[in-house]
Amino acid sequence: MAEVVVIGAGLSGTLMAYELLPQLRKEDRLSVVSQGAVYHFVPSNPWVAVGWRKREEIEIDLADVMKRKGVRLLTQGARRVHPTENHVELGDGTSIDYDYLVVATGPELAFDEIPGLGPKGHTQSICHVDHATHAREAFEKLAANPGPVVIGAVQGASCFGPAYEFLFILETELRRRKLRDRVPMTFVTSEPYIGHLGLDGVGDTKGLLESEMREKHIKWITNARVENVAPGLMSVEEFADDGTSRKAHELPFAYSMMLPAFRGVEAVRGIEKLTNPRGFVVVDKHQQNPAFPNVFAVGVCVAIAPVGATPVPVGVPKTGFMIESMVTATAMNIGALLRGKAPTAQPTWNAICLADFGDSGVAFLAQPQIPPRNVNWSSKGEWVHLAKVAFEKYFLRKMRRGESEPFYERFLLDRLNIAKIKEVRTGT
Repeated sequence: MAEVVVIGAGLSGTLMAYELLPQLRKEDRLSVVSQGAVYHFVPSNPWVAVGWRKREEIEIDLADVMKRKGVRLLTQGARRVHPTENHVELGDGTSIDYDYLVVATGPELAFDEIPGLGPKGHTQSICHVDHATHAREAFEKLAANPGPVVIGAVQGASCFGPAYEFLFILETELRRRKLRDRVPMTFVTSEPYIGHLGLDGVGDTKGLLESEMREKHIKWITNARVENVAPGLMSVEEFADDGTSRKAHELPFAYSMMLPAFRGVEAVRGIEKLTNPRGFVVVDKHQQNPAFPNVFAVGVCVAIAPVGATPVPVGVPKTGFMIESMVTATAMNIGALLRGKAPTAQPTWNAICLADFGDSGVAFLAQPQIPPRNVNWSSKGEWVHLAKVAFEKYFLRKMRRGESEPFYERFLLDRLNIAKIKEVRTGT
C-alpha cells in the first residue's frame, strides 16, 4: 500500500486528485490536505468584484465530491512539509506520512512587500473570492462617488491576464452605469510593454491590448515599480528600457486594484533543495523535485525562470491549461512509480487563455507557453466573452462531478492538436 498526499485543493490540487485516482492501485490511498472544504473558481473573481456573479455561484463544497470519489479530505491545512522524513505537519499539530507527495498549494500573496498594498491596505485584489467580495463593496462606493481608478500589477507579479480582464470588465460596467465619463482610468504594470503578460507576448497581444486601451481612453505606465500606497494616492517610479529611472508618478485614485507578487507558501518556503529563494518548488521535466524524487509539484507553486531580463522584475504566469498539463504528467509519473517503473511523462506547458472584457475579449494560444513556440496566436472579439461564460459553467460542472478530462473534452483537444503530454522521441 502507498500513501499519496496532495497539498492544496484549488485548481491544481483538485484536478490532481481526480487524475491520480485512475493511476492508483486498489490498495493505495489518496489524501488531499486543504484549508477548508470549499473550492472556488478563481477566473470568475473579476465578475464577482463588479457584481456579475455571487460568490456562492462559483463555489463548490468538496467534502461530498471527495467522499464520493473515495478521497480522504483533511481540512486543517498544511503547516510544514518535512521531505527528509516523508511527512507533512498539519495545521492542528497532527501529521500525515506519505510515500508520494504532490505540492499544489498555489502561492502566498506578497502584499506586505509594498507599504499600503492589498485589502488590508489601500488597494483591492481579485486573487481570492474573499478579496473579490470586498472589492465589490469598494466598487459600489466608487459608483456612488466617482473618481480616478488605477488598475494593474506590481513588480514581481506573474499573473497579468486577470489585471487586464478586470480593467476592461470594470470599464464595461462603468459604461453600463453611465459613469465612465467621470472615471479617468490608468493601467500600471511592471511589464516592459502592454501585452507582455510575463511571456514576451503571444501573437499580437501588444497591438490588440494597446488598441483596446486607446479606444477606451485608458492611459498606461509600463516598466513601473510601485513604491508605496497611501489612502487615495499611489507612488510609482517608471523606468526606461535600460533600467534607469525615467519618471516619478503620484497617482491619485478613488479606487485601485493591484495584483501582488507571489511567493511560495510557508509550508515549503525555505526548505533547502526543495524550493528556490522565493519559495517556489524546484521541479524537473517530469514535475519531480531532483533532491526529493518522491515529491512532485504542480501549478502556481512551481519555480519557473523569467522569459528574459526586464527593467522591472516580471514573473511567468501559470495558466489553466498549462497547469492541467502538469497535473496529467504528474499523475502518469506517480502511476509509473507505483508499478516500479521510471517516470517518463513530460507536460507540454501549452497555454490556452480566454481574457474576458465584459462585452468582448482577447484569446491566445501558445504552444508551448514559454517561447520559442510552435504556435503563437491571438485574436479578439465578442466570441471570447461568450466562450469564457460557457467555459465557467462547463468547468464548474465537471469539478462538481469529480471529472478532470471527460472523453468529449479529450476528443476536442485531439482534433485541435492541443496536447497535454509531450511526444518524446527516442533515437532509432
